[in-house]
Amino acid sequence: MFLSTYEKQLDGKRRLLIPNDFRTTENGAAGGVFIFPSIEADCLEAGGDRLFAVYAEMIESLPFGSEERSALEWQVMGEQVRLAYDSGGRITLPEGLCAEAGLEDTVVIVGLNDRFQIWSREKWAARRAEQRALAKAGMAQIGALKLAAQMKLAGGGS
Repeated sequence: MFLSTYEKQLDGKRRLLIPNDFRTTENGAAGGVFIFPSIEADCLEAGGDRLFAVYAEMIESLPFGSEERSALEWQVMGEQVRLAYDSGGRITLPEGLCAEAGLEDTVVIVGLNDRFQIWSREKWAARRAEQRALAKAGMAQIGALKLAAQMKLAGGGS
């Protein structure tokens, strides 16, 4: 699993130290990671072989030649770069990917269970605030649903 949030320096050669606990066999990232521009946000999406398999299965489940499948193939497979670690556990991000995500000196690596994202610090701060508000709303909704279920079980609702 990819868990936690790390602030890291991107050096002048665009090398980035990937956290040691991200570089494991369990998440398929022991030998390196694949990275592509995120579909959902202004950052880079990354993961190991397990995440690649999830995307491949999702793409293959769509009808061959469909617009959706083609778009995912372009975004995930066509834009993807496979990067190996150097002896220090660093990857070298391609210049084009850094430019697309606005990555410069300080970046934020965010673990999201089966994947992780690489953000510019400024974009991450804005996204974090948005996600926090959504998470609060989601927790409130879950709480309301649990309460309704408890009331129904207790005979207090229909």
